[in-house]
Amino acid sequence: MVVTSSARDYINRILQDISGMKVLILDSQTVGIVSVVYSQSELLQKEVFLVELVDSISKSNESMSHLKAVYFLRPTSENIQLLRHQLASPRFGEYHLFFSNILKDTQIHLLADSDEQEVVQQVQEFYADFVAIDPYHFTLHVPSHYIYMLPAMVDPSTVQRFSDRVVDGLAALFLALKRRPVIRYQRTSDIAKRIAQEAAKLMYQEESGLFDFRRMEVSPLLLVIDRRDDPVTPLLNQWTYQAMVHELIGIQDNKVDLKSIGKFPKDQEEVVLSSEQDSFFKANMYENFGDIGMNIKRMVDEFQQVSKSNQNIQTIEDMAKFVDNYPEYRKMHGNVTKHVTLVTEMSKIVEERKLMSVSQTEQELACNGGQGAAFEAVTNLLNNESISDVDRLRLVMLYALRYEKDSPVQLMQLFNKLASRSAKYKPGLVQFLLKQAGVDKRTGDLFGNRDLMNIARNMARGLKGVENVYTQHQPLLFQIMESIVKGRLRDVDYPFIGNHFQQGRPQDVIIFIVGGTTYEESRSVALQNASNTGIRFILGGSSVLNSKRYD
Repeated sequence: MVVTSSARDYINRILQDISGMKVLILDSQTVGIVSVVYSQSELLQKEVFLVELVDSISKSNESMSHLKAVYFLRPTSENIQLLRHQLASPRFGEYHLFFSNILKDTQIHLLADSDEQEVVQQVQEFYADFVAIDPYHFTLHVPSHYIYMLPAMVDPSTVQRFSDRVVDGLAALFLALKRRPVIRYQRTSDIAKRIAQEAAKLMYQEESGLFDFRRMEVSPLLLVIDRRDDPVTPLLNQWTYQAMVHELIGIQDNKVDLKSIGKFPKDQEEVVLSSEQDSFFKANMYENFGDIGMNIKRMVDEFQQVSKSNQNIQTIEDMAKFVDNYPEYRKMHGNVTKHVTLVTEMSKIVEERKLMSVSQTEQELACNGGQGAAFEAVTNLLNNESISDVDRLRLVMLYALRYEKDSPVQLMQLFNKLASRSAKYKPGLVQFLLKQAGVDKRTGDLFGNRDLMNIARNMARGLKGVENVYTQHQPLLFQIMESIVKGRLRDVDYPFIGNHFQQGRPQDVIIFIVGGTTYEESRSVALQNASNTGIRFILGGSSVLNSKRYD
């Protein structure tokens, strides 16, 4: 049950069964779905000579009858209209239509009516309506703009669109995995309940036949939870490789755009960070920053050893032998440059923004008690001229989430200090966060101060000391996974939908976070899966957050 394989298998099947020169036509969302599991060189190997967006294809009238058009689109009404228009005056010799989700009968009839010249060779549903960024982590790229946080009556149509897109994505995922899940949701979240109910309605009633796969002894579990239950994780600076790159530079569909942070040669302005395509990244994506530096140095030394052997090439035969022995040579050169560049740039940002000091205080706020010391530490950082506005804001947010009930007077002092020190601070941001994700709104034991076991665990952790003070935080998701493994996820907090209860422990669990996931959480999932508990977890969310996207 690996999401990257499911998506990749679909794209393989789309491309390999159609021989000859092809143009691949995508929409703004399927372009991300394809790009994370298929490289450009792999597309060329499948004779794809052109990749176009469906809306820009409409603007050209040039005939390309020697090419076969392979469409891979989401089955939206806009895409169906664009297709109808393109089929009315076809530019390509053949049309092969693939959709990433369930087509309505009315949409099939509309397409059939438009195909007057009978150029359509096939219409198929291939359920890859999710972006598989890592083997156990997917996203739907639905920008939430806080909509999911607001009561449905504020903007019912936008909330419905948001909910529909999430349900579509979850339906496609389970169709790709050939499973029908038992569904649970976070009791305190209206939007989680709504998505869980609509997903159940689709899978058990409206499209029951599609989901009627061979019964397993224990059905997989789909658990829908709300980002607001853990507002801390997206606010923290990160110190493991993948999460840190996203926090300090940004990752979109496994690509890192370096143009925003400096001038680079054209071929290095955008680099790919994919565990499927880069063995060094796969081995190091969850390592902490200090170890990454050492591992990159080892890679550079290894590359220099390989490069030195270059000087011994005297003849064509020597060169052929070298290429045979080191087919990774070119790839390795690009890899060394990429990782050295990323670590160098992140080191500069860490130094400029004094992130070691900031992060130490963030981790103390997230993991340990001691309100007086926390207030003093945050005040000192707010007064420090080297600290950026965004870091000041995050520190006050973290303090407010931790001590909202304990120290209203000191909290007000921090609000005032923030307003006087940070020109970009918008009064109300911290208050909005507290209103939406404060202690009264949360289900889980976010700071481990309700449950006696958690209090004891935190004390033990504090006494033993942690190897790395910068990575001592564990997201709430870790506790949820632990509860599932031990069969202790409380029905009262996470009720089941309908009368579909779990008989025994599930082997497969998909946790979907409405409002977005983080790379720290996907690391937790990967480590949990590596611990061989007999349960495999997959994490999904409406988007992938860092503190900028969350603020």
